[in-house]
Amino acid sequence: MNIRPLNTIRENYDEIAELCRKTKEPVFLIKSDEVDLVVMDMDTYTRIEKELKLRAEFLADEKTRVHRKRGVYLK
Repeated sequence: MNIRPLNTIRENYDEIAELCRKTKEPVFLIKSDEVDLVVMDMDTYTRIEKELKLRAEFLADEKTRVHRKRGVYLK
């Protein structure tokens, strides 16, 4: 997990951006001892969004399948 102080983004934007691209992981930015922001490269964000969409579709399909198996039909 990559954790940096919030001011790092202002001082070292290129370094943070490269770290995100290289590791394919988010960087957590800390302000007052708490995570304030999460930064990630666009490819990672797009991948995560696709995964979340697929999971939501799978769960909806599974919910429908379970209800139909029980004889309950959803609208």
